[in-house]
Amino acid sequence: MGFYTQAEYRTREGRIDMMVNLEFKLDGTAEEALAQISDKNHTLPFSIEDQQIVHIGINFDSSTRIIDKVLVG
Repeated sequence: MGFYTQAEYRTREGRIDMMVNLEFKLDGTAEEALAQISDKNHTLPFSIEDQQIVHIGINFDSSTRIIDKVLVG
C-alpha cells in the first residue's frame, strides 16, 4: 500500500504502550507476511525496552475478494 502512519508516537504524557505492525499479502499467505516482517526487520526502530510489538500477517484472496487468513505472531 505504500503508506506510513505514526499515531501517538510521542506525547507529553509519555510514549505509546503497544506497537502493531501489519503486513498484507495479495494471493500469498499470512505466513509469508509474518516472515517478511521478521526478515526485513520492519520493527527494528521501535525495538526498545518494555515496548510490546504485535505482528499481524494478513492475506487477501483476490478470487473471493475476502481476507483468506490472519496470523498474529
